Amino acid sequence: MISPSFARYWRASAVSGFGTYVTLFALQALVVLTLDGTASDVGWLNAVRWLPYLVVGIVVGALVDGRRRLPLMVGTDVVQAVLLLAIPLLWWLDVLTLPVLLVVVAAYGTAAVVNSSASMSFLPRIVGREDLQRAHARIDGADAVATTSGPAIGGLLVSLVGAPVAVLVDSLTYLYSALTLRRIEHEEPPARAGLTVRGLLADIGEGIRWAYGRSGLATLAINTHGWFLAHAVVGVVLAPYAFLVLDLSAVQLGVTGAVGGVGAVVGTLVTTAVGRRLGTGWTIILCHAITTVAVVTYAVAGQVGGAAVVVLALGQLLYGLAMGMSNSHEMSYRQLVTPDELQARTNTTLRSLNRAVVVVASPIAGILADAWGITPVLVLSAVLFGLVTLSLAATPFRNVRAPV
Repeated sequence: MISPSFARYWRASAVSGFGTYVTLFALQALVVLTLDGTASDVGWLNAVRWLPYLVVGIVVGALVDGRRRLPLMVGTDVVQAVLLLAIPLLWWLDVLTLPVLLVVVAAYGTAAVVNSSASMSFLPRIVGREDLQRAHARIDGADAVATTSGPAIGGLLVSLVGAPVAVLVDSLTYLYSALTLRRIEHEEPPARAGLTVRGLLADIGEGIRWAYGRSGLATLAINTHGWFLAHAVVGVVLAPYAFLVLDLSAVQLGVTGAVGGVGAVVGTLVTTAVGRRLGTGWTIILCHAITTVAVVTYAVAGQVGGAAVVVLALGQLLYGLAMGMSNSHEMSYRQLVTPDELQARTNTTLRSLNRAVVVVASPIAGILADAWGITPVLVLSAVLFGLVTLSLAATPFRNVRAPV
């Protein structure tokens, strides 16, 4: 399975993924600690990060399916590096405000949409069908290590040099990714010529009909939208919850995130064996049940006084475990049932609608957290995760088995 092309793809993904987790931590800390923001401001940050999926995602998928994917991956890595470099530069010039940060993050997110669409649809071209789940598990393993080290190092960097400068790390990792991907030697089909607006609209429609129609992916897709609704709520309130309710430091929150990364590493190590035993459907359902328990544990952390950091870390461990186990099965199943000419459209259509949920839910979650309190909103997200778990378990999807 480990060809030189996949090895380079994996290294590029691993390094840029590490930088991304540093940045995700640093940007939220920047909003709360440097710009004196609130939970609502974090909600707007998360919404803008994913807004490009809603605005251009479906179109990007159709365009990528007609283009060579590797050059798009390299070019968008460079663009993301430059945009992230702008954040500490603007801070140094003393012109970094929340609106300015949101504009930069929106541009960064747009480049990320193109990169993600090209990257996910390029993988099946360099990995055989029988190896897809294991390839995704290896990628997830690297991502899990990044989840472990990224928040901890992000917390340390924020404490030592401040959140804006911490973003520099991610900029450098994208440059490394671009240079590594350039060394991949793989012959791709030539780009399609003669693209028209009518043809583009037809391509978009074909991708939507496949994703929610004859592919059989609709049940998983719709419930995944529900999962992202709950996940968006957690993404908005967790940092303000830790800083403002639990009174944790940036280093303490970073360490709990690192514990979540340990859980994700364990998840990627056992996911293939669990999938062989339970099948694709039941493995994903089990992961969602674990996520529900994890968020309940987050909420309990606010009730245990001095042990809050330990309980929050336990919740992070469970959350990471579930994510480490589930993603490779979801992605490989989606790619196994989708032909090459529809890969980018299918992946990006579903990812776009998932991120659209985040765009809509994030500011609402922030507003509700400011109005109701953060703990009740955490409980709401646990209820949503539980509903997704029960919904999938009640459908024939539970019996799905893909090669592992």
